[in-house]
Amino acid sequence: MRNHTPVTEFLLMGIPHTQGLEHALFVFFLAFYLLTLVGNLLILLATLTSSNLHTPMYFFLGNLSVFDIFFPSVSSPKMMLYLLGQSQTISYQGCACQLFFYHFLGCTECFLYTVMAYDRFAAICHPLQYTAIMNPRVCAILTLSTWMGSSVHASVLTFLVFKLPYCGPKEVGNFFCDIPVVLPLACADTSLAQTVSFTNVGVVALLCFLLVLISYTHIVISILRISSSEGRHRAFSTCSAHLTSVLLFYGPVVLIYLRPASSPWLDSMVQVLNNIVNPSLNPLIYSLRNKDVKLALRKALIQGVHTCRV
Repeated sequence: MRNHTPVTEFLLMGIPHTQGLEHALFVFFLAFYLLTLVGNLLILLATLTSSNLHTPMYFFLGNLSVFDIFFPSVSSPKMMLYLLGQSQTISYQGCACQLFFYHFLGCTECFLYTVMAYDRFAAICHPLQYTAIMNPRVCAILTLSTWMGSSVHASVLTFLVFKLPYCGPKEVGNFFCDIPVVLPLACADTSLAQTVSFTNVGVVALLCFLLVLISYTHIVISILRISSSEGRHRAFSTCSAHLTSVLLFYGPVVLIYLRPASSPWLDSMVQVLNNIVNPSLNPLIYSLRNKDVKLALRKALIQGVHTCRV
């Protein structure tokens, strides 16, 4: 007879087929985690201290930096402790919290990229009405809506997954708790949770992607109507960073949640890319080719050094 004792904790098994590489993986995780924290804090510092960056575009970029700080923080600290030889266990409540915040922050970022695409659409396609369209009230409503919508999305997914009974096994085949690795551990029928989760994630990702695609279709049409090559180049350059981030964001989402077959090793590698690497790239993407951000960072750092000397 099957043991129906409720599970009170899970075992995080880490990345498959990486035995003996714990120290190398720890250095990898730590390096990218610190890079993420420093890079996004610098972007946030620049957007807060420079009056030139107090525009809707940089307001949303500041929000993105906040989420890029918290997103890897959901899984990285626990994984690094495990790689240092600490306990692999995570409590039932801790696992549920990981899943909730992972999908809350991930969905918020998805919505935020959509809002940023709309911002670029308004700036390029309706430049004369831009300040009226993207006024502070609209920006605040859009930001609050992303938070609230993401909270509902994550709450539904977490409820569906953790309303099921878990009575063993308790080995989570990844370095953090997520739907594809937690659901198979349930000792009940998971078809409803799988279907709703797949549909929920798929609809949100697809809807946001279509809205981004529609925005960029209008943007491209408007840019091609610009007569001067310099004007076209300037318009494209304001969108290139956002478009790069969107592609880096949606690639892992499709590979993890929207493909029929599952490969534990590939899923873990894609999760590492999505959780650890991508958040560290956004500060580079948005600052390398952006003179305003680089200038604001330079001024903020110079002022900081001067203040420390005084």
